[in-house]
Amino acid sequence: MPILMNTGIDIELSFNNALQGLGFSKSFAHMLWLPLPMLVVLTAALIGVLATVWLERKISAAAQQRVGPEYAGALGLLQPMADGLKLLVKEDIIPAKADKVLFTLGPILVVIPVVLSWLIVPFGQNLLISNVGIGIFLWIALSSIQPIGLLMSGYASNNKYSLLGGLRAAAQSISYEIPLALSVLAVVMMSNSLSTIDIVNQQNGAGIFSWNIWRQPIGFIIFWICALAECERLPFDLPEAEEELVAGYQTEYAGMKFALFYLGSYINLVLSALLVSILYLGGWGFPVPVEWIASLFKQSIDQAFIQVITASIGIVMTILKTYLLVFLAILLRWTTPRVRIDQLLDLGWKFLLPISLVNLLFTAALKLSFPIAFGG
Repeated sequence: MPILMNTGIDIELSFNNALQGLGFSKSFAHMLWLPLPMLVVLTAALIGVLATVWLERKISAAAQQRVGPEYAGALGLLQPMADGLKLLVKEDIIPAKADKVLFTLGPILVVIPVVLSWLIVPFGQNLLISNVGIGIFLWIALSSIQPIGLLMSGYASNNKYSLLGGLRAAAQSISYEIPLALSVLAVVMMSNSLSTIDIVNQQNGAGIFSWNIWRQPIGFIIFWICALAECERLPFDLPEAEEELVAGYQTEYAGMKFALFYLGSYINLVLSALLVSILYLGGWGFPVPVEWIASLFKQSIDQAFIQVITASIGIVMTILKTYLLVFLAILLRWTTPRVRIDQLLDLGWKFLLPISLVNLLFTAALKLSFPIAFGG
């Protein structure tokens, strides 16, 4: 049975104690625990990608008034798996004049930082892999590695269109990473912490009314626009604009190397939606405070029954908020036209950057003026 704490269910402690109860040493139990979180992260990320790809096709079909995938499995549910299998068995072609080492490293550098970023994502009070005190800073640091992989892929392909796509990806990432970091800094300032757990806890005092979206509406909009640009989603998919660059940095790629770019893109989209829900929508928090649920059942908040209900609701709420945002991102892709590269850079540098700076200063002023409401 999972161990209950005053802050929720501690799965790692329960796992270690169960193995120690069977006679294993503490160090051996900890060694067995270490690979499990990464397997859970990989599994969750891949399932999230499969669900998102299926949603992308179904929503785009509905937006364009057509059927969408329906033959591979019920309602086309097996279509993403069929696509993955097809790319897995395709021939891996490397151009004759490409830099083979950099050509291979590029897709790897795109995927690994995005997968590692899932380590800081909480689905509940203790339902996360690594509760590091600088979780948000770690995510920003890891996200800055991805453009290096894109630029490396474009350069190593020995193709001018690929190189232009890589350069666009680097310029786009730099342009939008700064306002994104500033909007996150405003949330960190109110929460007095870089930990994702602390940021969610700070929003769960009064249910839906304590969510950061009410105190940071401008920051929420800036973060969401920057997240779409970082994920290279329409209307910001300039690095891979087919009409201009054939397919950008991935023009010369085939097979699984080609698939890794799309895998990284979709994992990053789900991750960005998760972080928006954590930073602005209360994370695992239910719109109604948990204390009200406990009083409804006439139980203490520390009771096992209430803890299990709270953990279950937390997972459901996190996934629900995340896929509501994913739905919004997909809908934007199929209903908005692509911007030009000069418009994209102007939006980042001339509008979002100064607005995010003003928002940060305004948040600091509100924190000093109204410390109770803004985390003083």
